[in-house]
Amino acid sequence: MKAITVPFKTTGFFSKTMTDYLDRDPKTTPFYHRFPELANFRAQIDEKQASFSPDTRAVLVKALEGQYQTTTVSAATREHLSKLANPTTFTVTTGHQLNLFTGPLYFLYKIINAINLAEELAQQFPEYHFVPVYWMATEDHDFEEINYFNFKGKKVTWNTGQTGPVGRFSTEGLDEVASIFAEHLGTSKNARALKELFHKAYAEKATLAEATRFLANELFGEEGLVIVDGDDSALKGLFRPYVQDELEQQLSHHKVQETIAALEASYKVQVNPREINLFFIKNGLRERIVLEENVYRVLHTDWRWNKEELLAHLEAHPEDFSPNVIMRPLYQEVILPNLCYIGGGGELAYWFQLKAYFEAVGVPFPMLLLRNSVQVMTQKQEEKLQKLNISTEELFLNQHELVKKKVEEQAVVSYDFAQQRATLQEQFATLAQLAKQTDVSFVGAVEAQEKKQLKGLAMLEKRMLRAEKRNQSDRVQRIQSIQDALLPNQSLEERQRNFSEYYLAYGPEFISTLKKELAPLSLAFTVLVLE
Repeated sequence: MKAITVPFKTTGFFSKTMTDYLDRDPKTTPFYHRFPELANFRAQIDEKQASFSPDTRAVLVKALEGQYQTTTVSAATREHLSKLANPTTFTVTTGHQLNLFTGPLYFLYKIINAINLAEELAQQFPEYHFVPVYWMATEDHDFEEINYFNFKGKKVTWNTGQTGPVGRFSTEGLDEVASIFAEHLGTSKNARALKELFHKAYAEKATLAEATRFLANELFGEEGLVIVDGDDSALKGLFRPYVQDELEQQLSHHKVQETIAALEASYKVQVNPREINLFFIKNGLRERIVLEENVYRVLHTDWRWNKEELLAHLEAHPEDFSPNVIMRPLYQEVILPNLCYIGGGGELAYWFQLKAYFEAVGVPFPMLLLRNSVQVMTQKQEEKLQKLNISTEELFLNQHELVKKKVEEQAVVSYDFAQQRATLQEQFATLAQLAKQTDVSFVGAVEAQEKKQLKGLAMLEKRMLRAEKRNQSDRVQRIQSIQDALLPNQSLEERQRNFSEYYLAYGPEFISTLKKELAPLSLAFTVLVLE
């Protein structure tokens, strides 16, 4: 086994926002607080410690004890739950949707990053304690995004007519999905372990939140992972002042819009705020709260309040109010003694829109860490790449560009017409100058002829490439085959595959290998070659 790292930018799969952030481009500076490097955590600790109250800690610890009542808790997690009551304990957090059977591979990478970062901080700052946290997105209602996972190119799907926050969904019907999945696994020791894991999570647990907690705890409980469900009345009580502020002043909308105006000059905007960035959740419902002519109402329902009535409802039932994508990060940072959020490129891009809002409400903005990304390959696959003379960086090229480059390297006669194009353009530039000096009306004719000649040259180049591909058809097929195997659907495999494929082949050692090799603060893409 070996691990190779390459810059995120090299892969071509990461946005300009993220690559500029990792390069510390000054254009990104206004949108984050402290860059994620070890030395910066001291100031982050001091800032969070000064703002996080003992009362909030007490509510958090009691709420988590309640959430873990029916869960088998490891000694490491038990210690972390206990130490969260201490003013010298802090968290590093990642979050993820409640995807069926964890969904894409990067679910593992996020949580392993949180665990490894907590351990690294403990070594650097022994006077403090650090807890890795997985925040379950139990209040999301986009079921179509989470009701499946891919296994060896096939989609394993759960269909249900339930609506509202997905964490509250009953797991009824998932025993049928378990049977379908089991048919694809075989009878090996690892296959039996996967069947048992799926069955215990989805056939024996009542809700999707309970099932996901069970899965994450089974996979990472021994590492001390603490799992947080934000759909909790006591925790929502801590967030009540910010919900009231949102209902009365709509501050998030104003501040995020200001940030968007500054951000979009250089980068793509990830999310747009609503005037009120809250949902109302009740009895299988999660719908937006809107304010129209001094009346608050819930879309597509008969729920109506004036301001006094709504604030009274908030006081009595904070659990009925659910933050959307704009306010959920604030909720997390209000109830956790958190230092750093670990997420993918898309997630961090919308966090970039929130710094001014956090400042306006007086909550410390966490450090933002781009999670590790991993490409897994076998030694046999690595050998195939070497035989085809494909480097680690070249593996991530667009397939057309990769094939073109590799075919050209083996061609007896070069078909790259770059020099011919340059010569042609020089000649037409000279003709254009002559035309201007003689008769300006000829300029258009010169430009049209240049386009025609360049188009013809491009067609000749394509024909030569096709001919060379035919000559090297076996090599082309092997290039396409190995890249398709490693990058399914021409995408990073971490977004396509489920952990069960590698667990089936390697068992729990796959997860322990990831934990050993992933360095969260390396800020690099990892290629992991397994034996």
